[in-house]
This record gives sequence, C-alpha cells and structure tokens, in this order.
Amino acid sequence: MDNEIKTWLFDVLQSIEEIESYFSGSPKIFENYIKDIKTKRAVERNIEIIGEAINSV
Repeated sequence: MDNEIKTWLFDVLQSIEEIESYFSGSPKIFENYIKDIKTKRAVERNIEIIGEAINSV
C-alpha cells in the first residue's frame, strides 16, 4: 500500500479514536451531547478530517 494512503487511513483511525474518547466514562445521551458545544465542535472537526482523508484515498 502506498505510504500516502497509509497516512490518510491513519488520520481516519486517529479521528475515530478521538471521537470515541470524548464519550468514554459518560453516558451516551444525545441531549447531553447537543448541549456540550465543545464536544460537538470537536466531533464535527474530526468528521471533517475523516471526510477529507477518505476523499484523498
């Protein structure tokens, strides 16, 4: 596999792990999520990173 593709896939994996880490240790309740603007923006940014990486693969 091309090193550039590996880099993009690593970015996807890292973003997924970051999103998962935002919710460890707390109940996964949607109402709590939408009230937490910092977590919401962090998740949105990681989804953007995933989208950019997948488009580059």
